[in-house]
Amino acid sequence: MRGRVGLTWVGHSTVLIELDGVRLLTDPVLRDRVLHLRRVAARPGSATLSGVDAMLISHLHYDHLDEKSLRTVGREPRVIVPIGSAKTLRSRGFRVTELAAGDETSVDGVTVRATEVKHGARQILTLRVPALGYLVSGSLSVWFAGDTDLFDGMNGIASQLDVALLPVAGWGPNLPPGHLNPRTAAQALTLLRPRIAVPIHWGTYRRIGLPRGEKLLRQPAEEFARHAAELAPEVDVRILPVGGSLDLAPVQQGATS
Repeated sequence: MRGRVGLTWVGHSTVLIELDGVRLLTDPVLRDRVLHLRRVAARPGSATLSGVDAMLISHLHYDHLDEKSLRTVGREPRVIVPIGSAKTLRSRGFRVTELAAGDETSVDGVTVRATEVKHGARQILTLRVPALGYLVSGSLSVWFAGDTDLFDGMNGIASQLDVALLPVAGWGPNLPPGHLNPRTAAQALTLLRPRIAVPIHWGTYRRIGLPRGEKLLRQPAEEFARHAAELAPEVDVRILPVGGSLDLAPVQQGATS
């Protein structure tokens, strides 16, 4: 499995990225219940969470940073976080690297660069901690958006982007500002121009008391695919089930997608 190049959507914003022998896990939220949210999809198996080299935390909202889920993965992996948010995690025994937008670090030869997103910030005492996206680059490139709204700077994320992991919904009936919906996520494709798009941030957690039928939960991803076919037909949209995987192969020089 260490040589695999691919993705596994663990659910919500949690994606296992396997690239060039490195295993990266984004925004691990793994519990059956987080505050007023209940997981309505299967939890990941232990094999998915083993051998993780680093965890990428996009921002500090509770459905993206969950300390109990981090402990489930373990304290050995590095935890890469937005600048200003490391103190608490370090005090709990985690190995933390802070990044600001534009900063980058290497995880065993794979480059992780923090990027701008449009999602606001969380206040910690006198410090406002911004949200980030992460561009992961090796034999191919993957952009994990975390949470974001549409913004012009998306067209500068990467000159040749292989995969965009885009949030398309939330956990309740409404999306506040700072989030992509199925239509605006499809519009984002016209700026990002990826080869492949995988919708995330849907169909995993639901506010307690709301309906949770399979058709209802899947609707945002299918709406995104329909809008993408209209606005960015050249992008290959892959809707994965929670726990589903996608094998990836780098584009050969001179090949057409």
